[in-house]
Amino acid sequence: MAARGNANNKKSQAGQLRIVAGNWRGRLLVVADLPGLRPTSERIRETLFNWLAPRINGAKCLDLCAGTGALGIEAMSRGAASAVFVENSPVAVKTLTANLASLGSAGTEVLHIDARTFLRGGHELTFDVVFLDPPFAADMLSELCRLLSARDWLSADARIYLELDRKQPEPDLPPAWQVLKNKTAGRVRYMLATAEA
Repeated sequence: MAARGNANNKKSQAGQLRIVAGNWRGRLLVVADLPGLRPTSERIRETLFNWLAPRINGAKCLDLCAGTGALGIEAMSRGAASAVFVENSPVAVKTLTANLASLGSAGTEVLHIDARTFLRGGHELTFDVVFLDPPFAADMLSELCRLLSARDWLSADARIYLELDRKQPEPDLPPAWQVLKNKTAGRVRYMLATAEA
């Protein structure tokens, strides 16, 4: 999150999130004041969506441990067909719901539920792009990846984004997954994997 600056500063301000590109480019959204809530930086979002550019238009997205919803909202701004946001914090859910309403977004759904509980549930959905950015302290990336794979949440050749503290070991990925991109920025490691067998 960028430090507070003057009114002409185009970067996100403390307590705000700026959409980087697409239909809602430049829109500022409210960030809930919650301990440990850290929206994915603009720099990382820009890189990630450059990676996803050939696939994001018309994609069905899942933003697990959504927090601010920065990744799913950015995807919708850039032409994704739909996004499901899964978040356990009632404060984050309320703020995210209000932000989506302010954008007039269609094709979005916010679910107030733990990500692991959601993934263990029954469903008829599959997703083309999944964003996994849980709280760093939670140490649940490996389990989320396993559940995504084991419960058939992913469409053929889906893309999965993972974000973690660069000091943490890389998560154990399901055998059929392959890491396509692996970068660091500051204290963050971020990766893009494919579920292609």
